[in-house]
Amino acid sequence: MKINKVVAVAAALGVAVAGIAFSAPAAYAEPVSNSYVLVGSDTLQDAVNALANGTSISGASVRVTASGSSIGSYDAFGSTSIQVKPAGPTFGRPSGSGDGVKALSRSIDGANWVKNGLTKSITGQVDLARSSSGPSANPTGPLLYTPFSRDAVSYAYKFGAGVTSAAGIDTLSSADLTSLYNGTLTSVGGVTVVPRLPQDGSGTRKFWVGALGVGNSPAGVPDAATTTLQENDATQLTPAANTIQIVPFSAASWIAQSNGATGTNTIAGSGVSLGAIGGVVAFTGSGTALVPDAPFYANTTFGRDTYIVVEFARVDPTSATYDAGLASLVNTSAAKSLTNFGTSPATAGAVKKKFGFLAPSTTNTQRANLS
Repeated sequence: MKINKVVAVAAALGVAVAGIAFSAPAAYAEPVSNSYVLVGSDTLQDAVNALANGTSISGASVRVTASGSSIGSYDAFGSTSIQVKPAGPTFGRPSGSGDGVKALSRSIDGANWVKNGLTKSITGQVDLARSSSGPSANPTGPLLYTPFSRDAVSYAYKFGAGVTSAAGIDTLSSADLTSLYNGTLTSVGGVTVVPRLPQDGSGTRKFWVGALGVGNSPAGVPDAATTTLQENDATQLTPAANTIQIVPFSAASWIAQSNGATGTNTIAGSGVSLGAIGGVVAFTGSGTALVPDAPFYANTTFGRDTYIVVEFARVDPTSATYDAGLASLVNTSAAKSLTNFGTSPATAGAVKKKFGFLAPSTTNTQRANLS
């Protein structure tokens, strides 16, 4: 769905790819990183990929490096397994925020990482995680969540064959959405509505069910326990005739795809629309010139801060394991760090705005336990 990772990581490593056909097995289709490795959230990956690879989308050349070395950002979806560092193990791809933080945790504590039928030791293989959901804070925990950006989540919907309209489907209220996901409301405007969720481990899924106050497998979602639906991919909605499907969708991802900031646009031609919860739109503008709607992003229920997660000891200058290169990646005051949100074109913040994000509600970090 997103930026082709063969090109993305190869670019980050300075490998020329034009005219080269990669024919490596799927497990090795992505070049390994010569530096720090990020995995996790699908919602953040396109913006992070752009920062890692270098981009001029903001009107100036911006590339985030660590002590002069490029960094490797691995997609949430693709081949079932990845190798991220030279001579390192091939292990199951972390798919989503929850997986990203768990993989980082296993990289720290040395316990086996179990994913996609593979059980591997991945000690030292993952350095940072992208997370679209926040932590259960613990002031002495070994993880550090550093705010990356502000996003918001609305719902995407698609009509099945035979449906041309359904009064109210475009402006569902928070209460309507809760009832649909709980299964106590099954139709809108006289049309059956089938709620969907992204795969388990998705930060967007975790955020959405929390915002609606429903469990991780709500009664209104028929495949909640087994779904492999990829988040922020409009082509994943496939409603049956005479029904409507809805699914949570990152406003930033919708904007970035629509504006052509991402490598692939899953929205164009998909027949999918983005709802306005309670009538509050997620974006303004039209065509390829969408911008975030600040009031919706500021909403305390459907707005969310997103994070880059690292091991606290490695970015704490008083620690024996302090790593200056890694610390530079989450130094908010540095113009070209992952967590910067400046406004000038030469800053990482300006790049993130092009991907539909606003500045986070706070720059305060939070510590948390391993996942």
